[in-house]
Amino acid sequence: MSETRSQTKIAIRDLYKVFGPDPNTALKAVREDGLGKQELLESHGHVLGLQDINVDAMAGDVTVIMGLSGSGKSTLIRHVNRLIDPTAGEILFEGRDILGCSAEELRQVRREQMSMVFQKFALLPHKTVAENAALPLEVRGISRDKYIPEAERWLDRVGLHGYGNSYPHQLSGGMQQRVGIARALTSNADVMLMDEAYSALDPLIRTDMQNLLLELQQELQKTILFITHDLDEALKLADHLVILKDGRIVQQDEPQTILLEPRDPYIVDFVSDINRARVLRVRTVMDKTVVTEDVNIAGEIDQEENLETVIALAEGDTRKTYLVKDGDQKVGILRMDTLVKSLVPTEAADDGIRAR
Repeated sequence: MSETRSQTKIAIRDLYKVFGPDPNTALKAVREDGLGKQELLESHGHVLGLQDINVDAMAGDVTVIMGLSGSGKSTLIRHVNRLIDPTAGEILFEGRDILGCSAEELRQVRREQMSMVFQKFALLPHKTVAENAALPLEVRGISRDKYIPEAERWLDRVGLHGYGNSYPHQLSGGMQQRVGIARALTSNADVMLMDEAYSALDPLIRTDMQNLLLELQQELQKTILFITHDLDEALKLADHLVILKDGRIVQQDEPQTILLEPRDPYIVDFVSDINRARVLRVRTVMDKTVVTEDVNIAGEIDQEENLETVIALAEGDTRKTYLVKDGDQKVGILRMDTLVKSLVPTEAADDGIRAR
């Protein structure tokens, strides 16, 4: 990881959100009496939206926050740009507590430093595609002769060349979501907040959009907070995965680690039906050694290949061993019998939650 990517872009600290007429009294009951979401609702008539959330979103990473309906994931992302204010806690953006921002400072953050992509596209029907994509620049007072070419440039990048003069109703759902992504990119913000951005799309279009995001991210290195209820999508996109249940973090870590070391029965249930060979990568299960004496090397593989690719390469032969490389550098060896063992689901570990 580069020096830039090792920096914390957004730090969420001890965050709580309680919905109801007297949130501070209800929060006291949560902290002192240990009430959970259901207990608080029954005893105080308040909803515990978020409970003691601590997350670091690293610069240049895709941090995915996932959970089922009601887990608090959309509530959490809306705290980052203060569409919702917390009951307690801190949100540090580049080291500055965003909760202390004035109204003008907050507008500046939303306009220039954080863009948001919504589930329902949020396009203005009376504006053209190019005008929709250019909105972040228009609200900053930039002239039309400058913002339209910039919007067209990003529309081209997301595969919408020639559609700038069309209107949203003339586009398919997937194309409208591409406009939403182009709008976020036109803002040139370092941070992209994506709230269930692909959940309304058909499966094939959704896959295309995921691939597009990964392709753009490879080049642009944005800091992305991505909300989803889909584990396959989370595992595909995440550098860091945060899993919520009833407003609290059940586990967070690199996706590969969560899959191999689930730390709660809830996570075990989540990952039980995942095609592990398609998700797990060579670097996760290899032996980190470059000593190959007395080892019959069948070939070389890249550390980022998934295990499904290696199984096909080995034609199912568990006696083979491969040299693993990161570019030109030798980083380990992968034994096929070790690979096969990694495909067996594990029970939940009992040593707590690994946080970042």
